[in-house]
Amino acid sequence: MPNPSLLILPGDGIGPEVMAEVRKVIDWFAQNRDLAFDLEEDLVGGAAYDAHGTPLTDETMARAQSVDAVLLGAVGGPRYDDLDFAVKPERGLLRLRKEMDLFANLRPAQCFDALAGFSSLKREVIAGLDIVIVRELTSGIYFGEPRGIIDDNEGGRIGINTQRYTTREIRRVARSAFELARRRSNRVCSMEKANVMESGILWREEVQRLRDEEYPDVDLTHMYADAGAMQLVRAPRQFDVIVTDNLFGDLLSDAAAMLTGSLGMLPSASLGAPMENGRPKALYEPVHGSAPDIAGQGKANPIACILSFAMALRYSFDLGQEADLVEGAVEDVLAQGLRTADLLGEEGTSPVSTAGMGDAIVAAMGDRA
Repeated sequence: MPNPSLLILPGDGIGPEVMAEVRKVIDWFAQNRDLAFDLEEDLVGGAAYDAHGTPLTDETMARAQSVDAVLLGAVGGPRYDDLDFAVKPERGLLRLRKEMDLFANLRPAQCFDALAGFSSLKREVIAGLDIVIVRELTSGIYFGEPRGIIDDNEGGRIGINTQRYTTREIRRVARSAFELARRRSNRVCSMEKANVMESGILWREEVQRLRDEEYPDVDLTHMYADAGAMQLVRAPRQFDVIVTDNLFGDLLSDAAAMLTGSLGMLPSASLGAPMENGRPKALYEPVHGSAPDIAGQGKANPIACILSFAMALRYSFDLGQEADLVEGAVEDVLAQGLRTADLLGEEGTSPVSTAGMGDAIVAAMGDRA
């Protein structure tokens, strides 16, 4: 069997620093578990623009389409703010998502016990949190037509965006949520606004129909998205997998991200349709940005990027035990009190650099193995 293939796109700012720590984890598996990856590395975002005048070359796009998974660091930075919109660093990431047709965005929100004090919510509310929001990523109001700003012929203007979903678009992201639920606690909550939006009515009906036809073992509930936002900050542990549309997923996943207290802890996966080998098209990336203000200073937290690789192990390569090993090592290191700059502040913790955190996680993997 050929080795699984990965395209690594470190990107800008702290991207190369956190990705270097992921490479340590990948090397550990090669040395200790006979699990080798065929690795390629390329440029994206501002780094690609500096080298090629575009945030993503056609050659890199072709590479992304050919590998089993893409692992991305971060893109952007203030030095690129004055660029034309078409060549801004973020356009490289958006092109990857669009051309790979990555329609299901998985955003876990997990609160490690050692970090429960960093949340703005009370410890007893947030401790033990482990949920995933599945956001539809390529349709809905961000892409619907017609759209634009037009004159109203009365001296004013009208802004238009169209919320549009098809049966196929709804069912394919719902299927991702149901499949994910089967790996977890077999519970899905679907969120929309069926009380005021026809697209919400269709969303609810199609999600329910898919569940009844193909996933009768999964417990499905429905909730209006505004009520879901309230419940996320009232009692977030009631949820397991949440599936929702592009707009509501954008809002709800960002709210859930802050339940854990630090963006430096949060991974993500964007998944598409299965390829010929059965693996989904996939892009994995930390939620945090490029943080150019701390780039090159050894202050960046690599955990979100390392956990993104753990998601790749789980969802692209069906290596659940290996993913558990990485996640368990992260939990062990945090329990030891080691903290990068974004997590300092509690008594009994010790500061550690970006590289120091990566080394500690690799060591903890060895202790668990």
